[in-house]
Amino acid sequence: MGGMLNARPSDSQTATHDRVYRALRSRIMHGEIAPGQALTLRGIGKEFGVSMTPAREAVRRLVAEGALFLSTSGRVSTPELTNDRIEELAALRALLEVELASRALPRAHIALIDRLQSINMTVAEMVTKRDAVGYIRTNLEFHRTLYLRAQAPAMLAIAETVWLQMGPTMRALYGRLRRTEPPHYHKLIIAALQAGDEPGLRLAVRSDVTQGLRMLVS
Repeated sequence: MGGMLNARPSDSQTATHDRVYRALRSRIMHGEIAPGQALTLRGIGKEFGVSMTPAREAVRRLVAEGALFLSTSGRVSTPELTNDRIEELAALRALLEVELASRALPRAHIALIDRLQSINMTVAEMVTKRDAVGYIRTNLEFHRTLYLRAQAPAMLAIAETVWLQMGPTMRALYGRLRRTEPPHYHKLIIAALQAGDEPGLRLAVRSDVTQGLRMLVS
């Protein structure tokens, strides 16, 4: 019994650090924080109303995932990716996401296709509003919704860490692109799912996840 009582504070600390971790993680993934922006434990603690310990724990997890960069001097910031790194992450996206889409195809029922069409309408709205963060968030929701059908959680988890490393850079890219219409390849992804066309689906996903990033490196 005593052991259980003693476990409580650490449980609540775990819950607190998890809340901070999840909030920061989604901010970074959706490009709400610019590349190379510094974060302080004090600033995080103040914003979330938590002590230094959960703030430090959340940051430690994000550094381990590659979402934050810790310099030798102890400065914590969002990553500023080199062209080589962007190229590598784009290649990873192509490998992982083509495989996820391919595995999702046999389980792509009508309800999934309807859901993807509806998310894509929201993506189009975000483009019209020039809402960069909303665009990145709904674009990733489109991809995640499809990939969940693959029932390959380990692969999806790795894909998400790639999105996480790229979030701030995607935001910078979006500002440069001046997009006026939703991604052309989303329509091709939906059409391939409807037709049960695996080669078409693989090509559409590969093009969708690499074409924007190519513009960053060029």
